[in-house]
Amino acid sequence: MTQEQFNNVLISQMEMCDVILRSKGEEYTSDPLENTKLDRLRHFKKAAIMMNITPKAALMGMLSKHLISISDMCMDKADYPIEKWDEKITDTINYLFILKAIVEEESYEKNRSKDS
Repeated sequence: MTQEQFNNVLISQMEMCDVILRSKGEEYTSDPLENTKLDRLRHFKKAAIMMNITPKAALMGMLSKHLISISDMCMDKADYPIEKWDEKITDTINYLFILKAIVEEESYEKNRSKDS
C-alpha cells in the first residue's frame, strides 16, 4: 500500500467515525419528552451506576464485545464483506474516542474541584 492509499484509508475512516459519532450523539443526547440536550456520556455513566463501576470500566465492558468480534473475524478464515469490517472497526475506534472524552471530563472535574 502506498502512502497516498494509506492516507485515503485514514481520511475515509475518520469520516465514517465522525458521521457515526455525530448521529449517535444526537440520538443519545436528545430528551424527546423535554426537548432538551442531555449529557453525551450519560449512557456510560448510567451503565457504571448499574454495575457499580466507573464509566471507564463500563465503556471497556462494551468495547470488549467489539474487540472480541474483531479478533474472531481476524482469526477466522471466512471472507467478511468490507461493510462488516467497516462497522466493527468504526465502532471500536469510536469507543476509544468516547473513552478519551470520559478521561478528559474526569480530568476537568478533578482539576475544577482542586481549584474550589
